[in-house]
Amino acid sequence: MLQSISQSLTADEFILRYGDIDRYELIDGELIEMEPTGVHEQVAAFIGRKLNVEIDHQDVPYFIPHRCLIKLLGTETAFRPDLLVLDQTQLANEPLWQQEPVITFGSSIKLVVEVVSTNWQNDYARKAEDYAILGIPEYWIVDYLGIGGREYIGKPKQPTITICMLVDDEYQKRKFQRSDRLISSVFPQLQLTANQVFSAAC
Repeated sequence: MLQSISQSLTADEFILRYGDIDRYELIDGELIEMEPTGVHEQVAAFIGRKLNVEIDHQDVPYFIPHRCLIKLLGTETAFRPDLLVLDQTQLANEPLWQQEPVITFGSSIKLVVEVVSTNWQNDYARKAEDYAILGIPEYWIVDYLGIGGREYIGKPKQPTITICMLVDDEYQKRKFQRSDRLISSVFPQLQLTANQVFSAAC
């Protein structure tokens, strides 16, 4: 569930007033209240657990922050993704990181995950475009309810994970359904199927 609150803010005002409040993000100066369900959180937590195992297995300097904002420089937008994998070696370049958990450079991010809820248009279109512009190499759209538009998940609609991999400055998208094993460039040894992710919603 997501609803817009009639209030215009700059990104800096948003971070100051709402940066520590997990249920808000900012899109084009518009304060958006997110109301995730418990099941939504189960799915996000399951993915986070599986990716943390891969981080340990690969012995890479990545981590998943408990909460973090992505501030798009030059805009009044600050996204609050459901899950974010950061490259610890890049954080020294982040101007805000020492004071607050805010990322401004795509080079600090290895992978971002959005678990789809009623705001599916933002996840499939707006965020995909902005994350690509930012240069985030991999973006997962986890539509465990199968509620996205047919142009995104096909017909008949069914639960789908779309993994977007950055090629040049555009995402190449691949859909995973049922027993498909997820293919990740960041975690190439990941042994995880779409159905295993969807089962976390049960």
